[in-house]
Amino acid sequence: MIPHIRRATSPEAAVATAITRAAYLPWVPIIGREPAPMSADLAESADAGALWIAEDGGEAVGVLVLVPHPDHLLLQSVAVAPDAQGRGIGSALLRFADEQAAAAGSPEVRLYTHERMTTNIRRYERHGYRETHRAQEDGFARVFLTKRIDPQAKSASGADE
Repeated sequence: MIPHIRRATSPEAAVATAITRAAYLPWVPIIGREPAPMSADLAESADAGALWIAEDGGEAVGVLVLVPHPDHLLLQSVAVAPDAQGRGIGSALLRFADEQAAAAGSPEVRLYTHERMTTNIRRYERHGYRETHRAQEDGFARVFLTKRIDPQAKSASGADE
């Protein structure tokens, strides 16, 4: 399944926040606190052009926050609505991040996740990410991962900028 992915508008930040909070909620008892994306200011991300929405049949089902840096694209958060999980939306969002990095000429996509989110770490590794290091940051035990990007990557996501 390839969802339609587009930039989110500021008014859609509330929907994006609801999806993000619902998607990350199961991790709270595992890591002992709310993961950072649950309290992120997604209206600010939308205003900066960093917030993306994945839609299926016109319904918002996924959220992506991509922050450009001079030497990489930071995948700050990816979330799929619980009732839409298992349909390939998360994978489509990860491919979309690759495409955005390639289009911007970024040589890599970077991300981080909590060390206890082992299923997510394995998922990122299946998508070509490799662990670079682990560190304590903002009170979280984080695993940092990176993926090299082919500058010739072709877009298949059908995204709107």
